[in-house]
Amino acid sequence: MKKTSLNAQILFGVAAGIVLGLALAALGKESAVAQTGLYVSELIGTLFIDLLKMVLIPLVFTSIAVGVANLRAHRQMHKVWKATLGFFVFSMALAIILGMTATNLVRPGEGLQLAMFQDAMHGFQARHMSLSDFFAHLLHTLFQNPIAALAQSNVLAVVVFALLLGIALVIGGERYANILILLQEFLELMLMLVGWIMRLAPLGIMALLLKLAATQDTALLVTLMEFVAVVITTTLLHGVIVLPLILYLVTGMSPLKFWRGAREALITAFATSSSSATLPVTLRCVEQHLHVKRDIAGFVVPLGATLNMDGTALYEAAAALFIANLAGIDLNLMQQMVVFITSMLAAMGAPGIPSAGMVTMVMVLQSVGLPAEAIAILLPIDRLLDTFRTAVNVEGDMVGSLVVQKWVNR
Repeated sequence: MKKTSLNAQILFGVAAGIVLGLALAALGKESAVAQTGLYVSELIGTLFIDLLKMVLIPLVFTSIAVGVANLRAHRQMHKVWKATLGFFVFSMALAIILGMTATNLVRPGEGLQLAMFQDAMHGFQARHMSLSDFFAHLLHTLFQNPIAALAQSNVLAVVVFALLLGIALVIGGERYANILILLQEFLELMLMLVGWIMRLAPLGIMALLLKLAATQDTALLVTLMEFVAVVITTTLLHGVIVLPLILYLVTGMSPLKFWRGAREALITAFATSSSSATLPVTLRCVEQHLHVKRDIAGFVVPLGATLNMDGTALYEAAAALFIANLAGIDLNLMQQMVVFITSMLAAMGAPGIPSAGMVTMVMVLQSVGLPAEAIAILLPIDRLLDTFRTAVNVEGDMVGSLVVQKWVNR
């Protein structure tokens, strides 16, 4: 009897999670069955994410350090750097333009009164951070004690240290060959652990989606449906048309072939709402299914999980315009340019964890004088939208690795 593939098991887990979640929601939160179901799903979902986080930091550290060090073999380190950062900025700029254009055309929130959300905003403590404070905070998080960064799961600081170590290994050459071999073997061990964890993926994803479907506040969703529709539509447009079109134009790979290879990572990203937690799965898909060389994948994908946030950038720009509409403020072209720039910077600075963009969202709002407290309006719908934007964030990393590989090999 043929064994069911992991992809098929994950798809079954997605369907089962949504159906069971809606069934528990229909029973009501006071139901003993619903409470038990939510408790069990919370345990399983948390266990799955914790297992992914367990391997995250050592995987990021070894994959980037080894990826950079191995680039010396074909003397293409500078080309990879330039192609990677160029693609990240280009794809995020396209996403922001798409989100802002759609929001300006549809103008969700216009005519609604901000006063109707006073209850939601009451007691919400906004984290105030100016643009200069944000830069200072970002620089502080970039350069930290590597041992403390590893212990505290500070992905950005780990990425920077791994980059510097990889460059040092390149400059040191054969003198440090033994250290590079050790890091390569450690990376292989991490990938083996990822393979084991992925066997639990169908159950973990089912539990996460069950909780999401069972606990979503539908009343406020209806009120904010127009904005939700704009964000989901533009995010899907970027993920289904823009990114695959870039991939096809540069590499000639068809969207169907890409999605078949990327399916595991996209579904995991959708369920976990965490590009960092999905990183082990993303690396596995990019290397094993999409056949990107390990040194390219090991550099582009972990860096992308930290810096390349197409979905988050699109959402933050659209949300700023939405809140401006709610507040009755008409942003001029210069103010919208400020939103464009700060959305890109905020998305790059947002950690790849669920709803992390809500923290940096305050900076985007304050950059054009919008009330930071209005972020409370977005809290009830953020978890739903986070699933879509995280899937597009991860898709952008995978498309980026394929595009960079093609550019470098020209």
